[in-house]
Amino acid sequence: PSERKEFSEHLALERFPEPQTVVIPLSQHAGAPANPIVQVGDTVKVGQKIGEAAAFISSPIHSSVSGKVIAIEPRPHATRGECLSVVIQSDGKNTLHESVKPNKDLDSLTPDEIVDIVREAGIVGMGGAGFPTAVKLKPAKPVDTILLNGCECEPLLTADHRVLLEFADDVIYGLKAIIKTVGAEKGIIVIEDNKPDAIELLQAKTADISDIEVVVAKTKYPQGAERMLIYAVTGRKINSSMLPADAGCIVDNVDTVVAISQAVLKGKPLMERIMTITGDAVKNPQNFLVPIGMLHQEVADAAGGFKNEPEKIISGGPMMGKALFTMNVPVIKTSSAILAMTEDEVAKNQPTACINCGRCAKVCPGQILPVRLAEFAEHGNEEQFLAYHGMECCECGCCSFVCPAKRQLTQSISSMRKIMLAKRKKG
Repeated sequence: PSERKEFSEHLALERFPEPQTVVIPLSQHAGAPANPIVQVGDTVKVGQKIGEAAAFISSPIHSSVSGKVIAIEPRPHATRGECLSVVIQSDGKNTLHESVKPNKDLDSLTPDEIVDIVREAGIVGMGGAGFPTAVKLKPAKPVDTILLNGCECEPLLTADHRVLLEFADDVIYGLKAIIKTVGAEKGIIVIEDNKPDAIELLQAKTADISDIEVVVAKTKYPQGAERMLIYAVTGRKINSSMLPADAGCIVDNVDTVVAISQAVLKGKPLMERIMTITGDAVKNPQNFLVPIGMLHQEVADAAGGFKNEPEKIISGGPMMGKALFTMNVPVIKTSSAILAMTEDEVAKNQPTACINCGRCAKVCPGQILPVRLAEFAEHGNEEQFLAYHGMECCECGCCSFVCPAKRQLTQSISSMRKIMLAKRKKG
């Protein structure tokens, strides 16, 4: 797809204006929602834990402001409809909680201590999946390679590019922490060749580090998908029933390792993230450092609002992001972007009958047959859906993008995959 990164790739990060109120969902990660450990009327500080992890696959939640808890109630959520959330009115003082303090230096920390720091900091995969990172750092099998995903292969998105340029030292420090924690032999920072300035900077900074290297990947969607990245860099293959550890790898987004670095160095929990707001309807595209809990509408307003009324607004990338039903949903740990499009290019295309051209199969990175899987999904044929390896779909959207009949193949397959995954959990 056309990259369209020129709107914001050259723009340095700006810290978001001081929020007055934040809405912090207790579910910002894969797994069980956190349990609230504050009450309405409580005074909280920046970095204070307000939600405790409720299960092994869960993550604590922290306040991004200091102020007063004014509500704990269900609020709109970008991907979950509604979610129990802690609403905090800022006092404007940004008073740090006592728990936010530097840890021992990396050489003095044991692997278990690093895992505990990452767990307590509420760090999750910030590339979109939101899987608790502390769980990743205790793999069931030996790991020899850590892959940092700096590809940012989705069109329009530029936040990871700015992270590589402006937080390069944190990227390297966080990678060193992961290497030590899991006892890996090497770490590889993977950057697509459309980011030559980031490649040059990271290569210079890692030149004297024997166990870290920078690999330049071809600019190709979906290069950053976990399975694709592992294969492109190592030649190792995994399927949907396997984990990266089965290929001797751990894959993390560059934002995630920056969060690890700041948790180790400063004791700082994950309470803010870098976002791109862009698209042809945005007045002033920008890359922002945004406190968790800000509403999407407030982020858009800080970018000057919309110069044209957008027909479609997406949270995340144009290929794998989710269309927003309202802008009054909060930024969470996995929010990477807000895209505002003057035209809804998808809605204006009327799907027609399949012409059996085979383009969807040709572009599918999972080497499956999207048109057949979509047909099985539409007819509820679970047996054939599984027989044709429907669970191998990574929902990248390539098949829908190239389909000349404008069929919504990815959406059909995705819906069936959700049904099958729900049945697996029950059974």
